[in-house]
Amino acid sequence: MGVRIRQAEAEDREQVVRLLDEAFHHDPVSSWVFPDEAHRRAVHGKFLGVFVDVTLAEGRIDLLEDGTAVALWLPVPAGAPTEEDTTPALMRATADPDNERAELVGRLTGAIHPHDRAHEYLLMIGVSPDRQGEGIGAALVADVLERCDRDGVPAYLEASSARSRRLYERLGFTFMGTTVELPDGPSMWPMWREPQVG
Repeated sequence: MGVRIRQAEAEDREQVVRLLDEAFHHDPVSSWVFPDEAHRRAVHGKFLGVFVDVTLAEGRIDLLEDGTAVALWLPVPAGAPTEEDTTPALMRATADPDNERAELVGRLTGAIHPHDRAHEYLLMIGVSPDRQGEGIGAALVADVLERCDRDGVPAYLEASSARSRRLYERLGFTFMGTTVELPDGPSMWPMWREPQVG
């Protein structure tokens, strides 16, 4: 599938946040973090905006030119982090200070994130709800995965639903064997992709 992709810039922030908000509104993890739908509608964009800001500063955001899909990528160096990741606390403080789940999800995923090898981290990919299931999400990430293959770099992500896990398996990701279990909530599947040759 041929798609036209551009790299998002700071002026695209609100468009990217809006798209992620729509794409993840009914996601199992977002629904666990913000169980009340009206409340989720009010704060979810602020929560996701933290991911967008971090990625604009430190990574790469690929956006379909028609604005229907977006992928957030962060380069992760080898070696354990030397400083505590302040992002989970920022997620909570920015979006919903009284909601410990807004911080806990980041702490739990951060605790299992592998650091033994440098890799590309697919932090989030969102597809507009009326375009899901058409293959544009896979097409959006294909460009970065091809570069990973060319450069011999692995990729990593956490799938937040069984449906997304199946998509990532088709793209060459493999479940790492231990789920992230959100208390009284859904599972997340850490997945790794070795660079593919030939």
